[in-house]
Amino acid sequence: MDVFLIRHAAAIDETLELRDPMRHLTADGRRQATSLGDRLRWHDCNPTHVWTSPLVRAVQTAELVMSILKVDITIDVLPALSPGESERAVTAAISKLSADAAVMLVGHEPGLSAIGTLLIDDYFPGLAKAEAARIVDRAVRWRCAWNADHPVRQ
Repeated sequence: MDVFLIRHAAAIDETLELRDPMRHLTADGRRQATSLGDRLRWHDCNPTHVWTSPLVRAVQTAELVMSILKVDITIDVLPALSPGESERAVTAAISKLSADAAVMLVGHEPGLSAIGTLLIDDYFPGLAKAEAARIVDRAVRWRCAWNADHPVRQ
């Protein structure tokens, strides 16, 4: 099974009027998500499932990445990908997928690195904004940032 972990792109800061769940991507964040989608297109990213945190910045990142990948599947909101939720619930949901599944998770730190740690059973360093990692058979295959020319092979 393939698991693609993606941290959301750059978002506006939280204010009293615009609380954390509603923070949306900045113009730079939109460019980052689009660029990341372009890079993933060339690196075997063909998800069969896309799960995102319900927070606006994660949903927007997922939508922009998928628009570049041109994979016609539904983006599903998974509340367990919200900050402070259960990483074990996410890995339990992943374990229910078929062995040939490729799931893309779009979320936040430190949750994504905790999920990565559970999936590889070893320390998984945090992802930068608009960075992706591919995990195959409990090992990190590569990491790729939105502005990287080539993924970092593990």
